[in-house]
Amino acid sequence: MTDPDQNRKLSELEAKIAAAKAAQTPKPRMDEHYSQAQLAWRMVIELVAGLAIGFGMGYGLDWVFGTSPWFMIVFIFFGLAAGIQTMMRSAREVQAKQMAQAEAEADEDERT
Repeated sequence: MTDPDQNRKLSELEAKIAAAKAAQTPKPRMDEHYSQAQLAWRMVIELVAGLAIGFGMGYGLDWVFGTSPWFMIVFIFFGLAAGIQTMMRSAREVQAKQMAQAEAEADEDERT
């Protein structure tokens, strides 16, 4: 073998080794922790916002009609139900995104 031929084969071998090492190294998942915290805060805010809007609407209707706490109580429950429904919708959205990401990673692993 000639010297340039050995250099070419050596560089090809180094490229293959680097590709194999890159495939074996785990991908860093630092953003996953923060995205979970953001999701938790989003759900809390959605629930509190639903309660606050229900309270505000009920208090306003009580003030307009002169009823005691009746509208406020009813609309707090409506706000709670709306907040829970919004939280569930967000959870389904995140779950669908995670499932699509897992399927994409599985497809990528099958190709390699």
